[in-house]
Amino acid sequence: MNIQGEVAEGYEAVRDAFVRNFEVLGDRGAAVAVYRDGRRVVDLWGGTHDADGTDPWTAGTAQVVRSATKGVAAVVPLLLHQRGLLDLDAPVGDYWPEFKAGGKEGALVRDLLAHRAGVPALDVPLTPEQAADGLSGARAVAAQRPFWEPGTQHGYHAQTFSWLLSELVLRVTGASLGSWLAQEVTGPRGLDFWIGLPQAVAESGRVGRVGAVEQPQSAGTLRTRPRRNVSEAYADPDSLTRRAFAAITPLADENAPAYQAAELPASAGIGTARALAGLYASLLGDTQDGPRLFTPETTALAGTELSSGPDRVLVVNTRFGPGHMLHSPASPMLSPTSFGHPGRGGSLAFADPESGTAFGYVTNALAPSVTADPRAQSLLRALRTAL
Repeated sequence: MNIQGEVAEGYEAVRDAFVRNFEVLGDRGAAVAVYRDGRRVVDLWGGTHDADGTDPWTAGTAQVVRSATKGVAAVVPLLLHQRGLLDLDAPVGDYWPEFKAGGKEGALVRDLLAHRAGVPALDVPLTPEQAADGLSGARAVAAQRPFWEPGTQHGYHAQTFSWLLSELVLRVTGASLGSWLAQEVTGPRGLDFWIGLPQAVAESGRVGRVGAVEQPQSAGTLRTRPRRNVSEAYADPDSLTRRAFAAITPLADENAPAYQAAELPASAGIGTARALAGLYASLLGDTQDGPRLFTPETTALAGTELSSGPDRVLVVNTRFGPGHMLHSPASPMLSPTSFGHPGRGGSLAFADPESGTAFGYVTNALAPSVTADPRAQSLLRALRTAL
């Protein structure tokens, strides 16, 4: 395997683990980046540009990162809160009156961000075209009766998080979430991450194709084996688990230009590992890319637990802050202070205030994993030896 890039002295174990991901754990094309105290110490890529192709992955290759998008998107409401434009303790209906329908008038902004709003699924799923049109999703979640009283339980809003967060940001700023992110966050720092892929980037050929792969038997004990109740929940078409992930039916083609151009902050972000790690690094302090983005108070807020325990959708114990998933056995990061988000199939990005570390891993080989992919976890084990 021809691995490109570099690692700082002391981080060689991360490179060794990255190579092993290709040799043993079935990676096709991938990249990993790590920042420590604002400086990039790992920047590696290798394999193929497309999961089913032969052209090489390059330094600028970007990929769909699925739910790792949620962690990037969550930066927007936290910045709005930091600037005094969004009150996390206000009812969502104060900003978005239509959301009060169906018994959701008590849902707070913090409930929406922490997967406590009670609308992880839709009675009538949206088509991929409706999901991407910028109107149908917000109308559907506003009209949806909650599956539990908002604020009393939590369950992963796998797809509906797109329309909940997008509409909230639109009502507060007058701008779409993707455009606000580009103007205020990623653009000024030169970070290649988009929620709503610009046509010029789409036409540049930089975005690789993702594809589903089976984890090889050579993964051995690292092969993920979900508990029986989790497997049953995903298999049952009437379960809240299946219904949450099927809020868009049929499944969209993640490689389709229309899907990639849509602003779906729950699932359709596209970017590089370098951009993910660089963004999370900016939440911790000044970086080589630009000044600190979050104040220390906002960084602490990002890692504050708002939801914990049994997840009505994922059927495991999960922890969430205001928009980010937090370190837990179901989604291991570096330490109890870590906040970020995995992407179903492999990708992972987070910040770890305890060690001053930010991490980004992107892959085009989408495995069956949901929150704890063996490839990302192998990289984290190697990273811990360098910290």
